[in-house]
Amino acid sequence: MGHHINNMKEAVYVIADNIVSPLGNTTAQNFQQLLQGNSGVQLHNDPSLAAAPFFGAIVPSEQVQNLASTFNLQGCTKFEQLSIASIQYALSQTNIDVKSPRVGFILSSTKGNIELLEAQQVQQPSQLHLTQAAQIIADKVGFTTTPIVLSNACISGLLAMLIAQRLVRAQQYDHVVVCGADVFTKFVLSGFQSFQAVSDTRCLPFDAERKGINLGEAAATVIVSKEIPPQAGKVFRLLEGASSNDANHISGPSRTGEELALAIQKAIEASGIERRDIGFVSAHGTATLYNDEMESKAFALAGLLDAPVNSLKGYYGHTLGAAGLLEAIVGMHAMDNNVVLPTLGFQTLGVSQPLHVPNVILQQPTNYYLKTTSGFGGCNAAMIFGKYETGA
Repeated sequence: MGHHINNMKEAVYVIADNIVSPLGNTTAQNFQQLLQGNSGVQLHNDPSLAAAPFFGAIVPSEQVQNLASTFNLQGCTKFEQLSIASIQYALSQTNIDVKSPRVGFILSSTKGNIELLEAQQVQQPSQLHLTQAAQIIADKVGFTTTPIVLSNACISGLLAMLIAQRLVRAQQYDHVVVCGADVFTKFVLSGFQSFQAVSDTRCLPFDAERKGINLGEAAATVIVSKEIPPQAGKVFRLLEGASSNDANHISGPSRTGEELALAIQKAIEASGIERRDIGFVSAHGTATLYNDEMESKAFALAGLLDAPVNSLKGYYGHTLGAAGLLEAIVGMHAMDNNVVLPTLGFQTLGVSQPLHVPNVILQQPTNYYLKTTSGFGGCNAAMIFGKYETGA
């Protein structure tokens, strides 16, 4: 592998991370819950969200209130509270000066403050604009640079990391704080229900019995840097990523998986590693019939059938704009602990390609892993992450 190192692009690092979800307010709390096989997805009976009981991952109101009082966010929306708390927890691991013009901020979200619509609290349509939510968050945290909003369906979180990497490489910023967040709303739930894409049971990614998604809510943050500052959290290498588009259908994924496979191949090649170096694949794995089948074809085309594949949707539901970030963070910590997390609820393979989908924790030395995401509009993204020690 050494012969690849010389032509690799300059290293970029994740220097701190955080997850705020129903499973906890820190990455460590979340990871412990995952190791114990606990899920944030529960059965909810809330007529304000849906007529019938449904499975979803919702941050308990008491947890949200505690975050609001910890960070003095009583006047903010739930979306803003989760986002700001996650950013502050990540920043607290570093000594980064948020007011510096060398610190950028990217917000990844699909719907932002859409909750205001249901609460009938919209005086101005601009309150629903993602740019306005991003500015509110930036002002509360103290960023002085103009926020960047990335909203590209379910690949937003991974794309935001890719953009952050480009920005630090272009020396526009020394550090970029990337936060992904979405909240559970009737608007989003009813939208997915109209596609008949919501499961009436716990979601079962890649399983023969899968019926669709469970929705979730969370906020997740990474800080992307070219230099590792004296004070940092757990450090990981952000290797290369790529995105592609199916150009197939506004909501249906590719029939062949070729386009996701292309993004995966580009990411592996640009990272200067071999397919066999990939310890595991953290898939998008939404548990819809079409998504999981498409991914299985893409992994086969990309030559990854030997690598264990997992989906975290059984623990978190589909967290939309947070998903790429949240799942990338979990993957980094799994890699750090040399474990592959199981796909919760998986029993019988239900896709056409012979994927290796563990349903118990695997212990294995892992130096690199691949994260993939796919979303409406036919968008796909793939990114390789590495241990800091490897090739540094």
